[in-house]
Amino acid sequence: MNTQSNVIRESPDSRTILPAVTNSTRPFYWSVRRELWENRSIYIAPLAVAAVALFGYLIASIGYAMSTTNLAQRRAALEEPYGFATALIMGAAFLVSIFYSLDALHSERRDRSILFWKSLPVSDLTTVLSKASIPLIVLPLLAFAIVVATVSIMLVLTALVLMGSGVAVATIWKPALYQMGLMLLYHLITVHVLWYAPFYGWLLLVSAWARRAAFLWAFLPPVAIGGIERIAFHTSHFFDLLQSRFMGGGPEEMSPPGRISIFQAMHIMPWRFLSSPGLWIGLLITAGFLAAAVRLRRHQGPI
Repeated sequence: MNTQSNVIRESPDSRTILPAVTNSTRPFYWSVRRELWENRSIYIAPLAVAAVALFGYLIASIGYAMSTTNLAQRRAALEEPYGFATALIMGAAFLVSIFYSLDALHSERRDRSILFWKSLPVSDLTTVLSKASIPLIVLPLLAFAIVVATVSIMLVLTALVLMGSGVAVATIWKPALYQMGLMLLYHLITVHVLWYAPFYGWLLLVSAWARRAAFLWAFLPPVAIGGIERIAFHTSHFFDLLQSRFMGGGPEEMSPPGRISIFQAMHIMPWRFLSSPGLWIGLLITAGFLAAAVRLRRHQGPI
């Protein structure tokens, strides 16, 4: 009797302690860490591209130092690859985001590890959001950090080459470079996070639904919809919508004399971009895709 009464008396306290214990373990934080542990390509691929760019720049800088005698031409040639290296790293991060999103929820069903992860006190919502944070938060910030480190090393190499020609090192470190860094961070937030969010949401939904050939299922429905529209109505509004979302080709009205693309509006008029209906409609669609992915993960089992 005493044992039973103690159990009954302690049960209410245990119910109140459980949420605090769960919160103290920080399930979202460790879920993100898990993704980084299990998917090393998230950081290895951009780092590998940065290493290749630095190796190529090292060879090019030696060639410029030996072949070009004009200091102005040498300096311009040394500074030209900065933008190319930045584009390479950002492109690698974008490709990793696509392939990661397609495989994020599909791989755990394929290798049946979903049974283990579902046995842990981590909700499906936390799991899906942690996976969505990789292309939406982690990879853009990682790409920005790698770009900053890569360009800084390239600046050091430029300084070493130009110092041998008698050019002052102080002239190399321009304030415009720091402004370019801030613009890059702003571009990553607006384009790769906010504007591309529906693409990542769709890929995560397909990853949660498809039993096999997730890549095919991700791209076949848009192609089918566009093809049916083209055959039935002789229009291409759906393809134009996808192109404007992906390439920024959708024109937005501006005060005379003309029009600008949505990508230009992001940088020239950020307030107009943040108030554009396309941005908020895309974010709502993203939320719908993620909610559907959460529901699918809750009811889907291993393949």
